[in-house]
Amino acid sequence: MKPGKVYLVGAGPGDPDLITVKGRDCLRKADVVIYDRLVNDSLLNETSAEAEKIYVGKAANYHPWRQEAINRLLLKKAREGKVVVRLKGGDPFVFGRGGEEAEFLAMNRIPFEVVPGVSSAYAVPAYAGIPVTRRGFASSFSVVTGHKAFGNTGTKIVAWDKVSAGADTLVILMGLTNLANVVDELIKNNRDPATPIAVISYGTNQRQRCVTGELQNILARVESERLKPPAVVVVGEVVRLRERICWFGQ
Repeated sequence: MKPGKVYLVGAGPGDPDLITVKGRDCLRKADVVIYDRLVNDSLLNETSAEAEKIYVGKAANYHPWRQEAINRLLLKKAREGKVVVRLKGGDPFVFGRGGEEAEFLAMNRIPFEVVPGVSSAYAVPAYAGIPVTRRGFASSFSVVTGHKAFGNTGTKIVAWDKVSAGADTLVILMGLTNLANVVDELIKNNRDPATPIAVISYGTNQRQRCVTGELQNILARVESERLKPPAVVVVGEVVRLRERICWFGQ
């Protein structure tokens, strides 16, 4: 049997209207949709009634589907001759393990296509009224994972000595759980304790909440507001612009 095709599709950061036109077209022709936890469920309404929908979501310390099992599932469905959409939150190649899945499909000679998505790295700050770059404030930004920024024994995985001062704006995805360690590393590596910081929970949807402060006081503020993941952390002078241009939910 001739193999089908797999589309690695970015669903965007939460607001279902932020999926691309091409991504929506892929959903409408899919025989199978294999989707993640942070995908807005309403996007599944774009599929046909006959399409098979398989949830393979993961949460912190809860991984019922290992990545190897997801890879095998993609392979199985494609070898059945089906059009498969692997629907991932944000962009599949920005901390989405889409690169690993693409490599696996290529190794097994399965036709695939990557459909980039709007990344939470810049969309979530935008919905909070924070541009990651702005003339006079920031001419560069870096995106870092906070989810595995530290090993089980506290060993640093991210090179914070380089990251901390490497760009004007620092965007940390999945950074809420390790926020205390992140703040400590940034201050130890020459970020001013008075540097503005924002923590944005459930960005781009109606549950969005944003807490701002400085590196030296943000932990207490986040704890007081009881923010929950998923969250995007933004560090830098651009955070000050939120007071002027915050628009979502106003």
